[in-house]
Amino acid sequence: MMDAETIWQIKKDMCEIGRRIWLKGFCAANEGNHSVRIGPDRLLCTPTGISKGFMEPDDMCLVDMDGKQVEQNPRGRERSSEVRIHIGIMEKRSDIKAVVHSHPPHATAFAVANIPLPSGLHPEKEFFLGVVPLAPYATPSKWELAESITNVLTPETYAVLMGNHGAVSFSKSLIDAYYKHEILDAHCRILLLCKELGKANVLDHAQMTELLQVKADAGYPDERLACAPQGCYEQNNDAFFSQFETRTPSAMCDCNGGPVRKSLPAQLPGTSDTFETMVHAITEQIMRSVR
Repeated sequence: MMDAETIWQIKKDMCEIGRRIWLKGFCAANEGNHSVRIGPDRLLCTPTGISKGFMEPDDMCLVDMDGKQVEQNPRGRERSSEVRIHIGIMEKRSDIKAVVHSHPPHATAFAVANIPLPSGLHPEKEFFLGVVPLAPYATPSKWELAESITNVLTPETYAVLMGNHGAVSFSKSLIDAYYKHEILDAHCRILLLCKELGKANVLDHAQMTELLQVKADAGYPDERLACAPQGCYEQNNDAFFSQFETRTPSAMCDCNGGPVRKSLPAQLPGTSDTFETMVHAITEQIMRSVR
């Protein structure tokens, strides 16, 4: 397990992330929880019954991988009842060291509406999150909730929408797990604004292939790269685009020999050069951030 100084710093970081979550409006009252794994059979998690914006280091709870609190908290705090989510994810994915769960309103709106997130619209979401599954509803605090999430995990999953509940993101560090939370809710807000505008352009096959190749070259493989030239990334887009008044469907390969429906034109007429320039600019920005 980590030394005492390192653990104390992690506790301080957990308080800071809680403050950011609260300031962002991702959690009302005492909602939300996050955790950091500090040893093979130990993790620190936030306590129940306290606003995540007002925590102190001594509020953090030490828990084993069975979900049991293994030592008395200095302030008498009890561990979050939803620590099972965190344990389930960490057991399924040994590379995951930190988990953040909250109810970011824009992402949670998609979870409550049971609308999967579309793909191929925004480079940051595709690069940093990839496919974001929508897990079926399960009762909070039960092991079934953890199972509903782990059942949709793949080695390339870093965020999940929780049916009628909220969202969870995870990564190798707490700050990166939180960043993924921010990106997820920002992306969902963009989608809702596109709905208000009445249109959204899907990256064409060449643009999406190039973006996923940049992602792979940076060390983040994405299984969609192999079939992006055939449009496989658009298979789950209809649920979102069905909310638009105007749709322009067209047949394309779903990589299994059957047709799928393309909800809207890949781009508006006359915008190719401008859009290509924007994609290259964003790609360069992404590459600089991961060097």
